[in-house]
Amino acid sequence: MITPECIWPLGAELGEGPVWSKTEKAVYFVDIKRKQVHRYIAATHETMTWPAPSEPGFVIPTSGETFICGLRKGLYRFDPRAGTFDKLVEVERERTGNRLNDGFSDPQGYLWFGTMDDEEQAPTGAVYRVSDAGAIERRDDGYDIANGPAMSPDARTLYHTDTRGQTIYASDVDGHGMLSNKRVFVKVQGSAYPDGMAVDAQGCVWIALYNGGCIERYSPDGKQIDTVAFPCSNITKLVFGGDDLRTAYVTTAMKGLSADKRERETLAGALFTFRSPVPGLPQNVVTRGLVHAG
Repeated sequence: MITPECIWPLGAELGEGPVWSKTEKAVYFVDIKRKQVHRYIAATHETMTWPAPSEPGFVIPTSGETFICGLRKGLYRFDPRAGTFDKLVEVERERTGNRLNDGFSDPQGYLWFGTMDDEEQAPTGAVYRVSDAGAIERRDDGYDIANGPAMSPDARTLYHTDTRGQTIYASDVDGHGMLSNKRVFVKVQGSAYPDGMAVDAQGCVWIALYNGGCIERYSPDGKQIDTVAFPCSNITKLVFGGDDLRTAYVTTAMKGLSADKRERETLAGALFTFRSPVPGLPQNVVTRGLVHAG
């Protein structure tokens, strides 16, 4: 039985996108609706918060000391030392109701991310990959909420989430980042919605369930093999960190909770941790495309 521990009861409205900084031994994550980037240093429990210019969907570390941050309508360079956000490129100018959502870097150093309809109703979201030249290349389309991109240990399978459709898809990835053979990996039942996810060293996929109060672990062939229950409803994403990559950090949210549930779920929006029975994959950093721009 895995029991999560609350390590920062910050009450995030929409906590999301935890990433592990190996150099700082810290977790970075965002609160999308409150337009904030947060940092939690594991050894000292020291916390830091930066205001963002608009809703941050993700922050992904680069090979330097900065991050690529997906704000509402573009990719920015975030420098935590100065607290600055410098615009790199605009995204989806023509899809005015959309915003950027979840993202990650693959083992080759390429940035992948999704977009979504901010009203969570229209299938205007898409999945993108940033090329070596910094071009924003659309790889899939037709999502209300494109979420949770993650990759298998051999980098041949991309997992990506249609949150409103309660479906996690798997697609084959070639050496040029092109997708093919899209298929259903997991279909979530009931009232829970799949959100962000992470893959462990055994190739198993850990899926955070919004309105599901848990994280579910699935084998590479899509069979559920474990569940981690939380004392709040909205679980959004996890990342594996620590020196042995067995310390999971998990973001949660208050968004969508009734007044009664907000009162009862006193740890909603907190940052949690738990020890995993197996290590996760190392945190990839962005080394290609926009990293050296500007």
